[in-house]
Amino acid sequence: MNRRMNRRALLAAAAALPALRAMPALAAWPDRPVRVIVPFAAGGNADTIARLMQPLLQERLGQPVVVENRPGAGGSVGATAVARAQPDGYTLLIGSNGPLSVNPVVQARLPYDAAKDFAPVGMAMQVPHCLVVQASSPYRSVADVVAASRAQPDALGVGTAGVASATHLSLEAFIAASGAKLLHVPYRGGGAAVPDFVAGNIPLLFTEFSTALPLHRDGKARIVAVAAAARLAALPDVPTMAEQGVAGFTAASYVGLLATGGSPPEALQKLGEAVSAIVQLPAFQARMTGMGGETASGALATPAGFARFIAADLERSRIAAQAAGIRAE
Repeated sequence: MNRRMNRRALLAAAAALPALRAMPALAAWPDRPVRVIVPFAAGGNADTIARLMQPLLQERLGQPVVVENRPGAGGSVGATAVARAQPDGYTLLIGSNGPLSVNPVVQARLPYDAAKDFAPVGMAMQVPHCLVVQASSPYRSVADVVAASRAQPDALGVGTAGVASATHLSLEAFIAASGAKLLHVPYRGGGAAVPDFVAGNIPLLFTEFSTALPLHRDGKARIVAVAAAARLAALPDVPTMAEQGVAGFTAASYVGLLATGGSPPEALQKLGEAVSAIVQLPAFQARMTGMGGETASGALATPAGFARFIAADLERSRIAAQAAGIRAE
């Protein structure tokens, strides 16, 4: 009986071999186009980074990479689309402070969990925030601004990109760290504050370095401090906040790549390798510097390092929002 059964099993296995040979091998990732969603309108930093990375990702992945803008709700609309996509690695997010570090703090009914619904791939760049004064202003340092604000509390207005924006939360963190008594003047976006500032209607800006750099170079404003860990190559004469007595203070807007949570390890590995390679390209780094940004390096350009950064930035946002009395709505 055993011999018959063994013989039958061998015959069945032999008969199945042609069919097994005819079966196609499982395709390696990626085997079709990859979609990158930008959760903001065209023209901003996130969109610019996506457009710069698109051909470089395409070259490294060997498949078409399509960039799609899905703006709305401070980046939440596009982020939700990625969070709800199939976790196959084919739908990616160009993520930044708004949908990842700010909205989870200020939006009570966010349709995604920023900590669980995304798989960080790697940061591409950061744009430090900075304190900007009028070109004719007597303030030459952080100490000057802080002293003037304490002499006349809430008399010095400082513009930001809006209530609960990344620059607003950074401003609140700066106020808490420096003891300044500044009046927050929110606008609808960082660019919207610039005309009022240039016209002299507000004395200060707390904004992204990329927004302030052209004003500084054209003599329309003066950057007195950058919230970076070290001086920036684009403007090495401007000291950091820490150098001017605000110990350990850093703040920046960041842009990076994320996949849907639960995406295959193979996809995340290939995407991570691609991002790590892209941020090391001299041409990419030069473009980031020209924009007033800093290319991500080291661990920040890896999945684990970027994940740690997002978690830390989310906690900083929570602390700043609490200090400012901002409640999730």
